[in-house]
Amino acid sequence: MKRFYEEAKAVRTDQGWGIALDGRPVKTPARAALAVPAEQLGYGIAAEWNGQAEEIDPLSMPLTGLANAAIDRIAPDPASFAAELARYGEADLFCYRADSPAELAKRQSEAWDPLLDWAMQRYDIGFETTTAIVHRPQPDETVARLQAAVEAYDAFHLAPLSPLVQLGGSLVGALALAEGAFEEDEVWEATRLDEAWQETHWGEDEEAIAARDTKRREFAAAMRFLRLLDAS
Repeated sequence: MKRFYEEAKAVRTDQGWGIALDGRPVKTPARAALAVPAEQLGYGIAAEWNGQAEEIDPLSMPLTGLANAAIDRIAPDPASFAAELARYGEADLFCYRADSPAELAKRQSEAWDPLLDWAMQRYDIGFETTTAIVHRPQPDETVARLQAAVEAYDAFHLAPLSPLVQLGGSLVGALALAEGAFEEDEVWEATRLDEAWQETHWGEDEEAIAARDTKRREFAAAMRFLRLLDAS
């Protein structure tokens, strides 16, 4: 789509902070008002619209995309969305360890144990870890409390939480980021530890590098959305 406006602005509305293009309100794909609850997030979305060239590129507007998802996909039934996302807690990446080589097992323990320890203290739960490739069920109470933690978030927090979980394969890591318990780079590196090990020992091709870089940008965009959403 060609750029059809001169300027985008974040404007205060009854629904929060909306986006106006030359004074006209922006709508989501489902024709709802594109409005977010945080001023800084509204400014961030407006900046994406102002940053467009002659043609609008939706892939360069991740904040807008996440806001659309929150409004159109999640808000109508946040409980169902949260329950589906919480299922990642039943098979969290950090619970599946290598038994060899010893150096990889050591790196996993150093990177993953602090995150599991944080979750155990934060939610008063325990985890079952394994070196087998088959599914290892987690305690019912662990699953229930992790689900309750996810369900406590509103649609605008669930929207960025979803890519953090799916890109990293860890609900624990995503919750740690959402609560500000760990740094973004620390959790990102933890979630791709196995990939980094393979790259070090077997190399990487251009396609794999491109895929990794795309995932990293999406991960960073989700974190930026959260930071702007929670900015005072």
